[in-house]
Amino acid sequence: MHTTNDDQKDNVNKTHKEVDELTQIKYFGGHEFDGIKELDNPLPPWLKYIFYITIIIMVTYMTRLVVFKDESIVQRKEYSREMSAAKAKTEVAAKEEAVKTEAAPMSREQTLAAGKEVFDKICFVCHGKFGEGLVGPNFTDDYWIHGNKPEDLLKVVNEGVLDKGMLSYKSQLSQAQIKNVIEYILSLRGTNPPNQKAPQGIKY
Repeated sequence: MHTTNDDQKDNVNKTHKEVDELTQIKYFGGHEFDGIKELDNPLPPWLKYIFYITIIIMVTYMTRLVVFKDESIVQRKEYSREMSAAKAKTEVAAKEEAVKTEAAPMSREQTLAAGKEVFDKICFVCHGKFGEGLVGPNFTDDYWIHGNKPEDLLKVVNEGVLDKGMLSYKSQLSQAQIKNVIEYILSLRGTNPPNQKAPQGIKY
């Protein structure tokens, strides 16, 4: 015996009208398996309220973003603001250091000590602990790739040499720190540390 679509619809409607004796909740028509019928339980109020709140938040967010063009809720705006604040902080620190340097000029020993401090934090990774050269060139011999004058080194440190893997440090170090580390680098010439890298560049 075959049941028609109309019979199936009648069974569903009939099931949907039936009520569970224990809970007094209607059955969900058409959802029955192995004698087990699904009750048409309503969503708990707290779950419905959360759903309504998410809709309100979404509508509010889209209204601010699309209608009022409020970019304060976009992370790109926050990122730009934080970068500007960091840049301003760096510039202030550089100016303060410049004022201190002008007020009390450092001796050569102090300059070399300050330069070594910067070198040990940044430069040794590529140029070795004693300037003997690793990925970067050796600072202790007479060979230089971009020149051995202070202004040559200043240009390299400020602008970097990307094709050689040298980054620009003008935004990370103050000019006083750069001058100190250049002074220290030039003082390494002839120190003859162990495990020196082979000469690179032109002999000066």
